[in-house]
Amino acid sequence: MKKLTRRKFIATASAGSVAAVASGAIPFKDITFVNSNAWKLAILGGTPVAPAKVWPGWPYVDENVVAEVMDTTKSGIWCRIQSPNNKVHRFENEFAKLMGIKTSIATGSGTQSLNTCVEALGIGPGDEVITSPYTDPGTIASILVSRALPVMADLDPDSFQLDPDDVERRITNRTKALMPVHMMGQPCNMERIMEIAGKHKLYVIEDSAQAHFAVYQGKKAGLIGDVGCFSFQSSKVLSCGEGGGIVSNNEELLDKCYTVHNHGTSKRGRTETIGSKYRMNEFEAATLLGQLPGVMDRHFIRNRNAKYLTEHLKECPGLVPQKLYPGTTEGSWYLYPWSYKKDQFNGAPREKFLKAIAAEGISLSPYIANGLHREPWTQHIQTLSVYRKMYGASRLRKFNSELHLPKCDQVCEDMVMLWASGPLLGTLADMDDLVNAIMKVYVNRDKLNSI
Repeated sequence: MKKLTRRKFIATASAGSVAAVASGAIPFKDITFVNSNAWKLAILGGTPVAPAKVWPGWPYVDENVVAEVMDTTKSGIWCRIQSPNNKVHRFENEFAKLMGIKTSIATGSGTQSLNTCVEALGIGPGDEVITSPYTDPGTIASILVSRALPVMADLDPDSFQLDPDDVERRITNRTKALMPVHMMGQPCNMERIMEIAGKHKLYVIEDSAQAHFAVYQGKKAGLIGDVGCFSFQSSKVLSCGEGGGIVSNNEELLDKCYTVHNHGTSKRGRTETIGSKYRMNEFEAATLLGQLPGVMDRHFIRNRNAKYLTEHLKECPGLVPQKLYPGTTEGSWYLYPWSYKKDQFNGAPREKFLKAIAAEGISLSPYIANGLHREPWTQHIQTLSVYRKMYGASRLRKFNSELHLPKCDQVCEDMVMLWASGPLLGTLADMDDLVNAIMKVYVNRDKLNSI
């Protein structure tokens, strides 16, 4: 038995010398191979790299979480308005401390947080908000429920984020705000987005649903624009099943957001404006509070492991990691994504690569099947009288013509990801399993089309 290092393995294998690798003559990192069957793709009968792989579980639960929820259950205080010493208020303050601000607002979902901000900024029928087609439907839902028009710009296919140049091309005299989405937990090109917003006097609502504690040019995601929103849905790196949060450096704006999310009733106890009841409940807050003691430790583990993956997969040109914009020093790493380069895998389609990886014991997957510009809502809103009256036939025809977003389509076709909230909390040995499985498939790329 001989241990083989990855570097020499790849150098030899990519030169077509898999037989030499199988003979044990070439080193590969941290794996001991007994016979040549270990080099054969598992889907073709070889030995899997990581059979029955088990990643750290998610959502995160420990005794602290259980204790907080039990305390809430026994207290009988299940709604924040029952007591001034409620857990929602406590969570809002603790989350704000982690963000470096005085306070925050907790809502029932990330979508509710976004819509609260749309309403608080006075955006409504006849107004337009430019955002990404590559996101959860909640992003556009937050605009649509206020009967404003979501205008989608195309992507930078290397970062999976909004292309600022295309954003600027789509600004009209109706545009009131930009809603960049920090996809996969990595910040957008906020330097350019803020320049554009300043030039055209637009609000910036950061959809930071996936980007908890990400840092860009010294600022936390969500605190770069006018206001930022988070999701605490069960898959997120800080989760309570459903839930959302609003942050801002503008305390006056946060006060307006509070009024909107509290069915239009202000902290002064007067019903002052239009608003839905978007308040977070005490059980959600308890679940979140129970996770806060270790949330930053988990954040730093994900960043360590993501950096390790990026470094150790440099020799695989078939998977290119998400481009990070200059100044991105910490990511949330909700997902760890790559662009799948079919030409580097002998033309094998992404589906065959994913099947081969799964057989090695590692589960990777696509993410969003198609952009929101390809969903039926784009036609449905044009049947509604409010959109026909407020925007007119000419603007709606232009809206239709702008639904051609080829770079977003490319991302949907090419992206491969590791869902990372739990898995990126693994050990470096777990990361080696992932890297070794990918490299094994890459070396055997000439076999993929026979799957």
